[in-house]
Amino acid sequence: MTSIRADLDSLPAYVPGRTIPGAIKLASNEVSLPPSRAVLEAIAEAAAGGNRYPDLAVTGLTGRLSEKLGVAPERIAVGCGSVSLCQQLVQATCLRPTDEVIFAWRSFEAYPIVTQIGRATAVTVGLDGGFRHDLDAMAAAVTERTRLVFVCSPNNPTGTVVTREEMERFLAAVGPEVVVALDEAYHEYVTDPDVVDGLSLVDRHPNLVVLRTFSKAYRLAALRVGYAVGGVDVITALRKVCSPFSVSSLAQAAAIAALGDAENLLASCAEVVEERVRVRDALVAAGFTVPPTQSNFVWLALGEQAAPFAAHCLDHKVVVRPFQPDGVRVTVASRAENDTFLAAALAFSPGG
Repeated sequence: MTSIRADLDSLPAYVPGRTIPGAIKLASNEVSLPPSRAVLEAIAEAAAGGNRYPDLAVTGLTGRLSEKLGVAPERIAVGCGSVSLCQQLVQATCLRPTDEVIFAWRSFEAYPIVTQIGRATAVTVGLDGGFRHDLDAMAAAVTERTRLVFVCSPNNPTGTVVTREEMERFLAAVGPEVVVALDEAYHEYVTDPDVVDGLSLVDRHPNLVVLRTFSKAYRLAALRVGYAVGGVDVITALRKVCSPFSVSSLAQAAAIAALGDAENLLASCAEVVEERVRVRDALVAAGFTVPPTQSNFVWLALGEQAAPFAAHCLDHKVVVRPFQPDGVRVTVASRAENDTFLAAALAFSPGG
């Protein structure tokens, strides 16, 4: 008998979007454009030092983020993507199996995985009727065993958001003892001025940590680099549980270059915003239930028809991401790719 943890048999698997030759992939919320020329040049230059370990403290990138965000370097932690930072948060806050991590459901599928890996107890709170976080219900779920709360805005996979007023009320209700992680992986696509910007709240709430990533709008999904901003105590703990050298030299160089080329890279977000409105309007007009989205994807609340819809789209050479039995998430891509998806969606007959 080996000493492998028995509970790993029940560990939910992270399901990546499928890549199928000849099909349009709209399953992973990737940006279809490659990194910019400036970023590619930085990657190539960094690759020449591939025989050396990366900067353990991620000093250069932390400094650039500090300048850009107006936050002291000791309040920033860089990780191997924001998913890694989520796992580090569980490790830093939870010690016993009775320690609880609260998150909405359905939300980012990594939350239950990192919670179980961290030997903590997951407490899920259902989304409201508008596919949004029910923050009042989440606050009511907090007990003396709660160590961490994940709030995802825009929410993956529904695209819905939390307002600043809602977040401030939630933080007041939760109190300062529980760490609250505001996951803003899609922050660059937000256009609604009422949506919470976590960085505007961290100074007044030392228990709040904001997670962002270079994987989406900055086009660096393959290089795995994200960052957390929060109080010194939380950030220091995150750094202590970080796997050494987990952020590669290529990732660090690419992220620094991406920050320097941000105006160029983020210009494409406006095109996504325009397209997400067009795609949602067409789907709603066709009778689909699609909540308003502030991200680079749309959510089709198809219930048990999620898997059949995904199979139908695949027959039309479009790969989408089903979350059976709740719905389907579809990345907003180029106009031509979106048109191909819409043609497939509008040809779908439930049960047919």
